Amino acid sequence: MRLQEFWSRLEAQFGSMRAQSVARDHVFAVLGGRSAVEAIDAGVPVRRVWLAICEEYDVPPKDR
Repeated sequence: MRLQEFWSRLEAQFGSMRAQSVARDHVFAVLGGRSAVEAIDAGVPVRRVWLAICEEYDVPPKDR
């Protein structure tokens, strides 16, 4: 998954304002206690970050 696709999916799922908050403010235990943006900056694969968000926020399987 490319970073651009990540942001597109995030905005489609949460809306543009909430997507920014989910990515920057929420800390995910499965990402080492980092936000999504921090995890991506640390080199965690974007797909793994997306799936962590999906799990945390119960995104339906068809949207993952």
